[in-house]
Amino acid sequence: MPLVFRLQEFIENALKEISPSISTDKVVLEPTKDVSHGDLASNAAMVCAKMAGVSPRDLAVKLIEKILTHDTVINAEIAGPGFINIKLKPSALQQELGQILSQQSAYGDACIGAGKSAQVEYVSTNPTGPMHIGHGRNAVLGDTIASLLQKVGYKVSREYYVNDAGGQTIALARSAYVRYKEALGQAIADADFDQDMYKGDYLIPVGEALAQKYGDSFLNKPEAEWFETIRLFAIDAMMNYIRSDLKMLGIVMEYASESVLTQEGWVTKALKVLEIKGDVYTGALEKPKGHQVDDWEERPQTLFRATAYGDDIDRALKKSDGAWTYFAGDVGYHYYKISRNFDVLVNILGFDHIGYVKRLTSAVKALKADQYYAIKTCQMVNFSDNGQPVRMSKRAGTFVTIQQLIERVGCDAVRFMMISRHQDMVIDFDFKKAVEQSKDNPLFYIQYAHARIHSVLRHATQLFGELPKVDSLECLNDEAELTLIKGLIQWPRVVVSAARHLEPHRVANYLYDLAGFFHSLWNKGKDNTQLRFIDEKSPSQTAARLVLLQATVSILAEGLNLLGITPVEEMR
Repeated sequence: MPLVFRLQEFIENALKEISPSISTDKVVLEPTKDVSHGDLASNAAMVCAKMAGVSPRDLAVKLIEKILTHDTVINAEIAGPGFINIKLKPSALQQELGQILSQQSAYGDACIGAGKSAQVEYVSTNPTGPMHIGHGRNAVLGDTIASLLQKVGYKVSREYYVNDAGGQTIALARSAYVRYKEALGQAIADADFDQDMYKGDYLIPVGEALAQKYGDSFLNKPEAEWFETIRLFAIDAMMNYIRSDLKMLGIVMEYASESVLTQEGWVTKALKVLEIKGDVYTGALEKPKGHQVDDWEERPQTLFRATAYGDDIDRALKKSDGAWTYFAGDVGYHYYKISRNFDVLVNILGFDHIGYVKRLTSAVKALKADQYYAIKTCQMVNFSDNGQPVRMSKRAGTFVTIQQLIERVGCDAVRFMMISRHQDMVIDFDFKKAVEQSKDNPLFYIQYAHARIHSVLRHATQLFGELPKVDSLECLNDEAELTLIKGLIQWPRVVVSAARHLEPHRVANYLYDLAGFFHSLWNKGKDNTQLRFIDEKSPSQTAARLVLLQATVSILAEGLNLLGITPVEEMR
């Protein structure tokens, strides 16, 4: 077990010894904000004092007595109203390097999801065109969350819900038919596209493929004769685009079709469950005040009692023509998810779908009250090229595709930028800055640290034939060396924290900080020759420092791999 987890477990057990009634769910052990206060800080006394029936400071005193008996701790003291600051023994830090080196990429793995399964649904854009750069954040966020859940033990399913039964596919079919006519030599104009149709050039190859397959058999025929054939053909072509775009991002997914699930009766099955519970009824929705709701109609409707589960209003399940609403399709899909007995369901939505959070959450609660369900909405990404904003519209066909973005800056830069900040924060993505080779480009800064270490290890191998064997790590006692080790031992905590909160930006921030600790040590060694990594006259000291470098490069590589980014061994 990693050092930080051993100490956390020791503190939790000590709390139980003080008072068996204490719950330790909210106890955390994390780095101090000020290194002068120690290495680790715990809120244990603050969050458990009331349960123990004492003041936080009194509980802290009792807890510190026990903490000081732990073999990794050199000092512990109270801070403020009851926080506990802990100083670790240098020997404990040095010994942990051996654990990192022996476990390699497995260091940081956790078992909180062992024996459990999770489904992460993300991207799920309407199949009406290639993925544009605005879809990238949702795709990368979902994929990285899925990887984090795997890292902590879950068996994970990545899934894309294909909305292939909605009104957008009607507009897609009609747009493709215009391009089909064009491919057969008919002149087309803007007037052939109404405001809901798609003018993008990406449909030109679709029209050509239709003409090649069907000839002129659909030309100038009533819509009823060609509509469904062309609709399905166009959807399939768009999904091929999307699969290709996702592959370029390093993403492979499973796909669930709305039309197939509807045909299989999943909406009907879900509504039967809700009807038995009394959550489906016939009623009329009030006209919403202050904003437009697309499924509101002034008439008696089949409604879901969403307000009983935390939503603001009840939700319509059927349209005036008797067809299911968009929301009903979502209810059916989520019941399909629930039927597969996942322990955890995660849904990644764009910020423009924030209004769907309560209605989807209410549906899942109604269908299965004990189902763990989390929705993450990711904010917008503002794209600019050399400081000039990039404007996009899929309907007008004026957008930059994911493929074009990757060709411009590379997959790694795209993936890192898309998870570099908390999903609730807007990202400003400048094409030029994404490939800038400076400390201001976090990915470059991290990759530079990784490549620098490999350069040292290659040089050491050339000098010694093979890396020298270490006798002792006690010489790793400089402040900069210990700071780097303290950073390394936090990796398991960061992984678990990022997975529990579904926040991969924590990993990105950690890697940047860790790279900073390494670069600081490197720079210190330039001024102080005794801190240089390789000293031919002192093989034992060199061996110890090479162990530190091997541990550092192992965690940097695993962190980048977790983000779906390829670690580089040489900067070009």
